[in-house]
Amino acid sequence: MKSSDTEHYYAMIMAGGGGTRLWPLSRQTRPKQMLSLFDDRTLFQTSVQRLTGLFPPERIYVVTVKDQAAELHAQAPEIPAENFLPEPQPRGTASVVGLAAVAIRQRDPQAVMAVLTSDHFIGNEELFRSLLKSAFDLAMEGYLVTLGIEPTFPATGFGYVQRGELLGTYRQLPAYRVKRFKEKPNEDQARAMLAAGDHSWNSGMFVWRVDHILAEFKHQMPELAAALAQIEPTWGTPLRMDALERVWPGLKTETIDYGIMENASQVAVIPASGLGWNDVGSWDSLFEVLPGDENGNIIMGGEHVGLDTQKSLVYMSQEHRLIVTIGVEDLVVVDTGDVLLVCHKDQAQRVRQVVNQLKQQGKNYL
Repeated sequence: MKSSDTEHYYAMIMAGGGGTRLWPLSRQTRPKQMLSLFDDRTLFQTSVQRLTGLFPPERIYVVTVKDQAAELHAQAPEIPAENFLPEPQPRGTASVVGLAAVAIRQRDPQAVMAVLTSDHFIGNEELFRSLLKSAFDLAMEGYLVTLGIEPTFPATGFGYVQRGELLGTYRQLPAYRVKRFKEKPNEDQARAMLAAGDHSWNSGMFVWRVDHILAEFKHQMPELAAALAQIEPTWGTPLRMDALERVWPGLKTETIDYGIMENASQVAVIPASGLGWNDVGSWDSLFEVLPGDENGNIIMGGEHVGLDTQKSLVYMSQEHRLIVTIGVEDLVVVDTGDVLLVCHKDQAQRVRQVVNQLKQQGKNYL
């Protein structure tokens, strides 16, 4: 296959997450990727739209969980129904990649696949498409390619990728051999990596040849490879779902980062500067991508009256709901009708702890 032959290029969007850190707006029945946070489109619809011009709808696949597939298809009806691949149960990103790789290989043994997210914000969509084109060329040379994000602060919630030797320039973008992955460092480690200047955040987006990633599964994750080998012969037949239901529950939950990327030999990174990327992982992350008013406040929906209120986020799901804040700063207030969340901005990451506690107590606000 020539590097210009992008008719063998496929996109797979991972769309099965729960987004618990955006609770109570994000729920099990309406997770983060189904929310409209920035405009009239949901995050999933935006993820599909920014692939326009590079991937036709018939070459876009979506892996999700069973109870979200119909809603996601309704949001992107241009993607063929058979391209929505439901997992019987979530088993981590390694199994998501494996399932999509099997489906795509059945259709096109020469395929290159881009593994993309459904719930990230990307400001510079033109650069994003350029990155995917460069990554295609690099994948054709046999590399497992990760897209790196230029770090802007010593984040402890992201994984890091350390750059090694320069491999070359691909469509005017430099690519490097990956020296190592470092998953979610402590603050001192994060500061040291930021100061070193040779690390990128791991975006969770990858590009590789399908036959190469399946070979890595066989080498590094033989149990998952064996499960996929049971499923693949049933693809395109009525027995597919039966095979999935039989095999999937026994899989170990694992990420593609831990399961494959950390120990693979031919791994490359293309760093992205100016992508405007944000994983929208928590309420406080919205301050980085949404414009505030003259007081730095972000008001979403409903009505708000604020006296001496600064750098706060107020969200109301009910149009005729009024929220009043007086003398507050750096606050997050989220009112969904059945739940009212109030927290300091720097505590927003702890929403996940509340969700876990509600699960343990059997509450029905999830």
